[in-house]
Amino acid sequence: MSNHSTNSNNLDLSNPFTLKNGTTIKNRLFKSAMSEQLGTKAHNPTRGLATLYKTWAEGGLGLSITGNIMVDRGALGEPKNVVLDEKSDLAPFREWAKAGTANGTHLWTQLNHPGKQIPNFICDEPVAPSAIALENGLEKGFNKPRALAENEILEIIQKFATAAELAKTAGFTGVQIHGAHGYLVSQFLSPRHNQRNDQWGGSLENRMRFVLAVYHAIREKVGKDFPIGIKLNSADFMRGGFTEEDSMEVVKALAEAGIDLIEISGGTYESPSMVGHKMKPTTQKREAYFLEYAEKVRSLIDTPLVVTGGFRSADGMVTALRSGATDFIGLARPLAVDPDLPNKLMTDATHSIELRPLTTGVKLVDKMAMLDITWYEFQLARMAQKKAPKPDMSEWSTFFKTLLGAGVYSFRKRRA
Repeated sequence: MSNHSTNSNNLDLSNPFTLKNGTTIKNRLFKSAMSEQLGTKAHNPTRGLATLYKTWAEGGLGLSITGNIMVDRGALGEPKNVVLDEKSDLAPFREWAKAGTANGTHLWTQLNHPGKQIPNFICDEPVAPSAIALENGLEKGFNKPRALAENEILEIIQKFATAAELAKTAGFTGVQIHGAHGYLVSQFLSPRHNQRNDQWGGSLENRMRFVLAVYHAIREKVGKDFPIGIKLNSADFMRGGFTEEDSMEVVKALAEAGIDLIEISGGTYESPSMVGHKMKPTTQKREAYFLEYAEKVRSLIDTPLVVTGGFRSADGMVTALRSGATDFIGLARPLAVDPDLPNKLMTDATHSIELRPLTTGVKLVDKMAMLDITWYEFQLARMAQKKAPKPDMSEWSTFFKTLLGAGVYSFRKRRA
């Protein structure tokens, strides 16, 4: 059943959507992954994750994606990541899945391996497709990786498949492969980061072998009716990186392979366009950062699409849906400030949300504190404790709390 009907003028945020495998999502509002940093010492979910996702489910979302869950406990992107593998305790995962699927909401786990994007206080020697360090000032915080051996690549592919199978067992209703923002899948796709000369690198066909292998390995474990999505960069926005042309080819290959849903984002830690850096005026006018790219993708494939980044008003969202460029509206940071936003957007066509620019007034402090991430993490932590978000939370308090939190970690050599 195709959802791209000719009467797209009547489309609304509250319209259901049926994926090709028959899974129906009750509306078009999609929560994109945000890092919650709410894992236990053993990297299981804390109770707070169940509370947080239940709050979002009750807020009216159609489909919610978890923050990135690591498939390998030896490779954490951040200290308090949740890990899903054979050593995980499935009980808190079951509780999380049950809470997050309340109110008819879908909850998919985002599965990730950070590759070389591991802070150096967590890992001495991360792995990557090639032994190429991060640049643009990041080399101070991230160690140079060593290149993966082929048997290790095959092991990581199986870890993704195992995590997906466990997610299904625990009651999550789908999975999303994190193929964006410079993590391992995205490192394999990038000619800048992947300079291998075996079957996993070189030509685009070789560079996309990893992501396709991950997809097929997951599909084999979860069956054809369980949804598998991917979050993919439209481009890395870096010289020598993954280009828009490359991205279109990867999208076509994934569509042919049978992927159920593609979420479009962009950028990497080195060039973070996912949080709206260097935005063109036309983009600002249309709200969403990646809509133009989505329109090009739509002409190539009929796989359902999500565009995330920049949406702030019901009007902008409905316009994007009716243009046919996207099937779902991806929201992240607005939901950290107002978990009830989906209900408001669906009942009031004039509703919009403004996010204030965050700054301490000291550029260096802003950068150190990664305010664009940490301030929102503190909002998620509040909701996890059954408190309302605090939109007027001070940037300086975020900075000091982050310092305190990271201070403990930087003094303790972690063996994850």
